[in-house]
Amino acid sequence: MNGVISRFRFMAVAAGIMSLLLWFVELPIVYLLDQPELEAKVKWIPFVHGYIYAFYVLTAIHYAARARWSVGKMIALILAGTLPIASFIAERRIAKLPES
Repeated sequence: MNGVISRFRFMAVAAGIMSLLLWFVELPIVYLLDQPELEAKVKWIPFVHGYIYAFYVLTAIHYAARARWSVGKMIALILAGTLPIASFIAERRIAKLPES
């Protein structure tokens, strides 16, 4: 189970960082500023975020299945990756759980 936890924790942090970049860098630049040169520099963020979130979902499902969580808890863990800070909170809570 250690490998599953490590993978989930890594992906939760990566998804959280990419979510922060998306919400607080890419989206404000695209929708609030009228600077095409800046938009071109942050164009990669949504693509990388999408791939990382997909891997986050897979690792969350894998972890929840191995921990024998209910479908509701699994969905909550998956949805934690949609908000910038929630994936960090989920990662900390998983780290504090005793291994079974």
